[in-house]
Amino acid sequence: MEVIIQPTPEEASRLAARLIAGIIGAKPDAVLGLATGRTPVMLYAELVRLHQREGLDFSRVTTFNLDEYVGLSPDHPASYHAFMHEHFFRHINIDPGRIHIPDGMASDIPSFCATYEEDIRAEGGIDVQILGIGTDGHVGFNEPSSSLASRTRIKTLTARTRSDNAPDFGGADKVPHHVITAGIGTIMDSRMCILLAFGENKADAINRSVEGPVTAMMPASVLQMHPVAKAFLDGTAASKLSRANYYKWVYDHKPEWQRF
Repeated sequence: MEVIIQPTPEEASRLAARLIAGIIGAKPDAVLGLATGRTPVMLYAELVRLHQREGLDFSRVTTFNLDEYVGLSPDHPASYHAFMHEHFFRHINIDPGRIHIPDGMASDIPSFCATYEEDIRAEGGIDVQILGIGTDGHVGFNEPSSSLASRTRIKTLTARTRSDNAPDFGGADKVPHHVITAGIGTIMDSRMCILLAFGENKADAINRSVEGPVTAMMPASVLQMHPVAKAFLDGTAASKLSRANYYKWVYDHKPEWQRF
């Protein structure tokens, strides 16, 4: 895993956005895997800026979101449909027909999940998967103990995750218990993974995911096995990494052709 440490979340998000913009520039019909939550908001804002100010073209891009709450309609203000349109889709020139978000209202969830996997394969797979990380190391909604080979499916949220997401619902008791989420195996099929993590509360999960053993109890640790995984961190999220100085040295001494 390549670890890229920047002084602030804003700078880390800008770098990640530049990398994604370069991929879209080289492959205008790129397939993006998208995450939600507070962490990627600055990344989406920078991609919007690149579209509006520098002409980054999303007209041929296809997107697949990682997850959605079961039982939430797309127009619910806490749904990830609403989140993505508020923070990203309505600000860019993406074709609505190329947007894919799990259907929390699906009447047959197993069938929907199987179709979602088929749709990803039909588009040729995901070129870049954007990821956040939970304080317990989950990616998507793959909670600790999730199979490292899992595919898109229904998951039950832990009390910790429901508490972390409580501000979006006005209280933990209002957070749904279940979600549809892309599996860890689905994530690992992506050609590149971009992990974003900011703040001191993510430092322990980052330390264990980057420098600890690969284990289902720390789902993000599986990214150590991905051939092209990049972690974009601010200084506080990186504060418990024993080799932080080395990661900074590596980034500062990249050959020019590797920079973005």
